[in-house]
Amino acid sequence: MKRGIGILALALALFVQAIPAPAASQQHVVLAGGCFWGMQAVFESLKGVQRVVAGFSGGSALTAHYEIVSTGQTGHAESVDVTYDPSQISFERLLDVYFLVAHDPTELNYQGPDEGTQYRSEIYYTSDAQRAEAQTYIASLERRHVFHAPIVTKLEPLRGFYPAEDYHQDYLVHNPDNPYIVYNDMPKLRELKAKYPALVKNDAAPMKVLAGR
Repeated sequence: MKRGIGILALALALFVQAIPAPAASQQHVVLAGGCFWGMQAVFESLKGVQRVVAGFSGGSALTAHYEIVSTGQTGHAESVDVTYDPSQISFERLLDVYFLVAHDPTELNYQGPDEGTQYRSEIYYTSDAQRAEAQTYIASLERRHVFHAPIVTKLEPLRGFYPAEDYHQDYLVHNPDNPYIVYNDMPKLRELKAKYPALVKNDAAPMKVLAGR
C-alpha cells in the first residue's frame, strides 16, 4: 500500500511539473484611443508585444457589442488589450507609442473623424505600478509642453475587457484598402516605423501590409 502511495505521489509530481507555469514576466494593459482598428495594428507591430485584442472596456458585459457601443451610451470605450513581456519592452515604451503615435491625447471624446465618448483617451491600468508610471509620464509631457493643448487622457483601474466581434480583429490586415484604414491608420504605422524603428517588429502582419503599399 505504501509503495502504491509513493508511485501515485511521484506520478502526481510529474504531472504538476508538466503543466506550464504562467509566464512571470507577462503583463497586460488596456488602452483606449479612438478606433481600435488602428490601435491594434500599431501595438501588434511592437517587439515584446505578444498579443493584442480589440474590444471594449468601461461598461458592462451586456452592452459590449459594436452596434450598441456605437450609440455612445454604454460607458464603453473602444480599446485594445495589450499583452507584453516587460523584459523585452517596457511600459514606458508602450506609453511613448500610445501618446506619441497611436492617438492624440488632447482630443476629448473624439479621434480624427470619430466622435463620441466611445472614442475617448483612457488607460485602464492593471497594477498600481502602471498607474503611477502613467501619472508620471503624463506630468512629464505636460511639463515639457509636448502638445499644444491639455492632455485629457483618463486613468482608471481595469474592471473588465470584452473582445469585439471577430470581424474587428486584425481589421487593418484583412481590409488594407478600406479608405478609413488608408487615410487614418496606415499613416500611424509609417510614423511608428519612422519614429521608433528599434521597437518595430518588421515581420508583424500590419508591417507586412505596410510594406506592400
